Amino acid sequence: MVRLQKFLAAAGVCSRRRGEDLIRAGRVTVNGRVEAVLGAKIDPEKDRVSVDGQPVKSEQGMVYIALNKPRGYVTSCRHAGKKIVLELVNVPERVYPVGRLDKDSTGLLLLTNDGRMHLKLSHPSFDHEKEYDVIVERPISDGALRRMAEGMPILDTRTRPAVVTRLGERAFRIVLKEGRNRQIRRMVRRLGNEVVELKRTRMASVRLGRLAEGAWRHLSAEEVAALLPPER
Repeated sequence: MVRLQKFLAAAGVCSRRRGEDLIRAGRVTVNGRVEAVLGAKIDPEKDRVSVDGQPVKSEQGMVYIALNKPRGYVTSCRHAGKKIVLELVNVPERVYPVGRLDKDSTGLLLLTNDGRMHLKLSHPSFDHEKEYDVIVERPISDGALRRMAEGMPILDTRTRPAVVTRLGERAFRIVLKEGRNRQIRRMVRRLGNEVVELKRTRMASVRLGRLAEGAWRHLSAEEVAALLPPER
């Protein structure tokens, strides 16, 4: 049994708080009857839930995971002779990485079996942000940080503008809305420097937080709802 507003959020209808508003407004029915009591519980296997007369499909089979990827693991499902990120996640469902982190990079990686999430987080047209903390080999100038922020040529194209914040003499934070192959490392190398450490700390609204390296957790219903707003 799960709370009705949590079920609505997990199904991708809305956030949990918005679900509470819908319940209060009498717009949610369970087995054909209006359910206006907050905290009411349902059985997703048996109960029929509708919002404004439209049935809500249970997403119980969908899995959404946040992993803190350690250095040395590759973000593929198979790679002979290499350690892969799926070895770190113990779930019965087949899940796939959303996007990539190269072998020498660490930090937040999302895994799921939901193709909708994979599309919405991987395709640049959705403008989801990805945030990284970077340490480079030698001191980096304000001018170099400004060039990265404005966009610069790599891989026969020009990177999109980014938000770049200095964290120290050799450290900075960068927020991208794209994810070209080894993009940050290529940008830094073009500026005459080298990346020593690169950690992703955020994807869209999901943050790495205090998740230990090599550990993983399920995304909350609220996090899933924020990543997958209802189709209009």
